[in-house]
Amino acid sequence: MAGKQIWVVDDDVYIGDMLEELLTREGYQVYRAYSGTEVLLLLSNTRPDLVLLDLMLPGLSGEEVLPRLCGIPVIVISAKIDIDNKVELLLGGAADYVTKPFDNKELLARIVVQLRKVEAGDGERKKSLIFEEIKMDLEQHAVWVNGASVKLTRTEYAILKLLMQNPSQVITKAILLERIREDTPDCLENSLKVHVSNLRKKLRDSSGKEYIEAVWGIGFKMMRG
Repeated sequence: MAGKQIWVVDDDVYIGDMLEELLTREGYQVYRAYSGTEVLLLLSNTRPDLVLLDLMLPGLSGEEVLPRLCGIPVIVISAKIDIDNKVELLLGGAADYVTKPFDNKELLARIVVQLRKVEAGDGERKKSLIFEEIKMDLEQHAVWVNGASVKLTRTEYAILKLLMQNPSQVITKAILLERIREDTPDCLENSLKVHVSNLRKKLRDSSGKEYIEAVWGIGFKMMRG
């Protein structure tokens, strides 16, 4: 598991320093964030393998940040011991919950378990992507919505693939154009809006739902219903 990137999100400097030292000693790459806002800024540039998330954060709380970390295993580390709170967080997307104070060996073991789960699912994820009712088969280059096939152009497929691979992030127009350039060299900035518009219409016609959100002046992201 060495080399995996783990984010430590905690405004308690002492605990953050201790976790950073512990994880670095185990061979993990450690990034620190002290607030929910910092997490969102980090997410705009990179994606971790796992997040250790405190709940009591300045600005956006851990509970508010958790939904933004969709698709990333999150272990909540909190002094809160209320059972209802634990259940709510686990149902809300957390992979695990550790109560402060915690045993270092136990925490390391829980991290390994979550990273193994991700690795075990990698094979299936490489073959397909799923976002709500949309399923994309990466081998057949096919897309279904609610089980019905949706015919996409090569450019539309490339756009949807990138957005589904990063479902919680806003993908800027510049990054979108750069990432799909290999598959669709004919897609230029002045035509990107048309391709996205056509893609949104096809998905909407198949489901009656909007799946792609245009973030004004920035780019696009997947939108949950």
